[in-house]
Amino acid sequence: MMYSLHAHTRWLLLLLGIFVFQDAAAQLNTQSKLPVDAKVKIGKLANGLTYYIRQNKKPEQKVELRLVLNAGSIQEDEDQQGLAHMAEHMAFNGTTHFKKNDIVSFLQNIGVGFGNDLNAYTSFDETVYILPIPTDKPGNLEKGFQVLEDWAHNVTYLDDDIDGERAIILEESRLGKGANERIFRKIYPRLFEGSKYAKRLPIGVDSIIKNFPVDNIRRFYKEWYRPDLMAVIVVGDIEPAKAEAMVKKHFSGLTNPASPRKREYAEVPPYTSSQAMVVTDKEATSYNVAINYPAVKKESAVTVGDYRKELIEQMFVSMLNERLQELTQKENPPFLYAYADFESYARGYQSFNTMAAAGGGDVQRAMNVLAEEIERVKRYGFTAPELQRVKKSIQAQYERTFNNRAKTESADYVQEYVNNFLVQEPIPGIEKEYEYVKAMLPAITLDEVNAVSAAIKGQQNLFVYLSGPEPKEADKLPAESELLAIIDSKTKADIKPYEEKAVASTLLSSEPVGGKVVKVTKNVLLGTTDYVLSNGITVTLKPTDFKNDQILMGATRAGGKNNYGLADKYSAEYMVPATVAMGVGQFSPTDLGKALAGKTVSVDPVFTAISEGFRGSSSVKDLKTLFQLIYLNSTAPRGDTALFGAFLQRNKTQFAMIGANPRASFVDTLYKTLFNNDPMAPVAVPNSAYFDKVNYKRVMEIRKERFGDCSGMHFVFAGSFKETDIKPLIEKYIAGLPATGKKFSFADNKVRPVEGKRTLNVYKGKEDQSLILAFYTGETPYNEDLELKAHALSEVLNIRIIEELREKIQGIYGGGTYAELEKYPYSNYSFVLNLPCGPQKVDTLLKAIKNEFSSMVAKGPDTSYVNKVKKQWLEQHKLNMKENGVWVEKLLQYKLQGGDPDRFVHYEKYVNKLTPLDVQQAAKLVLNGNEFLAIQMPESAKSGTGEEPKKGF
Repeated sequence: MMYSLHAHTRWLLLLLGIFVFQDAAAQLNTQSKLPVDAKVKIGKLANGLTYYIRQNKKPEQKVELRLVLNAGSIQEDEDQQGLAHMAEHMAFNGTTHFKKNDIVSFLQNIGVGFGNDLNAYTSFDETVYILPIPTDKPGNLEKGFQVLEDWAHNVTYLDDDIDGERAIILEESRLGKGANERIFRKIYPRLFEGSKYAKRLPIGVDSIIKNFPVDNIRRFYKEWYRPDLMAVIVVGDIEPAKAEAMVKKHFSGLTNPASPRKREYAEVPPYTSSQAMVVTDKEATSYNVAINYPAVKKESAVTVGDYRKELIEQMFVSMLNERLQELTQKENPPFLYAYADFESYARGYQSFNTMAAAGGGDVQRAMNVLAEEIERVKRYGFTAPELQRVKKSIQAQYERTFNNRAKTESADYVQEYVNNFLVQEPIPGIEKEYEYVKAMLPAITLDEVNAVSAAIKGQQNLFVYLSGPEPKEADKLPAESELLAIIDSKTKADIKPYEEKAVASTLLSSEPVGGKVVKVTKNVLLGTTDYVLSNGITVTLKPTDFKNDQILMGATRAGGKNNYGLADKYSAEYMVPATVAMGVGQFSPTDLGKALAGKTVSVDPVFTAISEGFRGSSSVKDLKTLFQLIYLNSTAPRGDTALFGAFLQRNKTQFAMIGANPRASFVDTLYKTLFNNDPMAPVAVPNSAYFDKVNYKRVMEIRKERFGDCSGMHFVFAGSFKETDIKPLIEKYIAGLPATGKKFSFADNKVRPVEGKRTLNVYKGKEDQSLILAFYTGETPYNEDLELKAHALSEVLNIRIIEELREKIQGIYGGGTYAELEKYPYSNYSFVLNLPCGPQKVDTLLKAIKNEFSSMVAKGPDTSYVNKVKKQWLEQHKLNMKENGVWVEKLLQYKLQGGDPDRFVHYEKYVNKLTPLDVQQAAKLVLNGNEFLAIQMPESAKSGTGEEPKKGF
């Protein structure tokens, strides 16, 4: 009777649960309109401009501003291709209230970095200007609104500014050129055949950019930059009434043209027949196959029923992608990766697309397996366990967002409102969305999800393509007709349903024997608690309120790849990804994903040249699982020769033809030369041959050596936990880790960059592209003060590079420097210069950067540049101090390498002390050491016996 009673009780509870869920779902009227989040104010000015305002205090003293234009490259006339994008550039080149470059300079002075904070983008159907404004000083916000207003209707478009920007746009275009771009340019017009989308790529046409009459771009600005196509978005630490007053002050005066052009939306006609393409390129490195279904019109969600329909479609795609991912983790995988989606470049359309990357592998097999998986879903749909897993995962995503709703950053809200304005994406707010998801998910049936495939079952006309390298003489790629035949054959093929494999319900087969916290200390400066555990492992706790539902974990100790010699180089190099590919405990990666469905948790081993440890994260409710995964990763790496072989095959396939890429070939040659062909030099470009040297036995041994004994490991936990909750888990799982007391240490493998001044010239690639890379290296005693000065030197030079090499010389689109000081494995510095450019500008740029470097050494920077860098750093530090991830990394850094935590906590004190003389001193050190200059030139630049090598600086 007891068993029977228990069974009846279980079924009764299940039925009650169903009734509760159905009742919740029944309360939702699917015909009711989706509400707008009451926390956002949406208004419209008399001139048609729309505005969105939301007060949000994370981060404090900062307001996110956006100017959104509902127009992009689709609005261009034939003689304007590329001018929508160039118009966006011109907004930074002078306006009524800001002369050329004054906007950038003003924003740098208040702590807004050009490119990383201040930015803009142009797409087919929109142009968006991004302007974050710190509000710690009076006047910043007013001036920020003035910038936004000027972009909207006061760009000056002086002839010289237009002509000067042409070269910069062409440099941006040059950056994107190469095999992938050449292939894309052939496929893309066929993908959108019959549509304006086929002829309006936002980057435009180089010949038009070079030669267009200046009035053409003024015409675009006059016709399309108008208030009835604009939205202003204001989200941040500001009173809504004040924000609204500023919007009205700055934008009510904008006027629309007397006879405005109609804002039309480009049509995308359906394919009239099935077509295929095979596109190859000598410099391509990987084969891809794709199946594209016709685009169909898609309306934005308006009702609760629409929201439910989109949720079901999301579930369908998620489950299909899980299946495709699972295939990559099997023995003899058919492709490197694959995915499916319902997306389209075209506004108002969606298209079912699926793609697989075959690398250098069997393209016919990749296409066969991809087409077969689509057919399997069409015939049989998904399984009940797959449905339950995706429900758990979606609910967990929404739950975590809901839990963190009070700590959401302003930039996240901004993007929602941009999408609402442009494509009417609903914005009911996370409270409502979580309510909908909780009510809808339980009632969504497998039949409903499987019915999504009806959209592709009836489609006869497809566009299929194969792209990749030119085949070798002995090889043969399938013809276009064969690609279509593969897909057609699947409708008649004998395909079995997907087989669901049972997965263990518990992570650990046996619980660890825990230990105790034997010592507790407090660090008042850092606000942390330190534990010493009975097994000798140490732990730092940093409880925070930065997020309501985020816990981050890190662990580290001295060690790393440098402890292994040449015989083990590649086994050590690829130990982590190889063992991760085999899983942990009794779980393959696929099975682990299934076991963790609905949980927000992950743990990964980390193995650098000088250290080893873990990184992980979890939600509050999954904290125990985080600890179990740490324990599994240390004590139970999973050996699986089949999955190990699959890992090797995937990588050998992926990198089989990497040498065909001119940039990869250049970097590979550069690194070998930089380190004087030392066989122990770090791997810069993977090579298929490397994976022949990865030994299964040694990989498993190294994994055990570096992670099976946690002696000396230090763990850090930061986030939304209570010490009373986390301490028992630490005592059970971390104090239960194996720790023999063995000493682990840094190792110096004696790899050093070449000394003196060296220049390397490499001639690779058919595009008119060059790359300048320079490395300044040397040994010097490490100290944190010098590190700060060297970073300041780099940032000052980055501002100068934009001003001189981009804006004046017009030789680059982007580029810059990076400085690093290392304490281990030996005290050294490196300073790297990176300048992508055209070959005609190489000598000019080398001369210009030499002048900049010489000036830094001889007299240091102007105070104004140092102040700009300091201001940007201080603004970023305000954000960093409230980021769990930053705290984890800083605390690990202090444990691994030592240092003064006061420099982090009271960062402002050290930054404010920086002077131009400090930057000059850093320049004298880092720019006068070893100098290795490498220049990539196109093959066409090399004459018969080779052009005279450039001598560098």
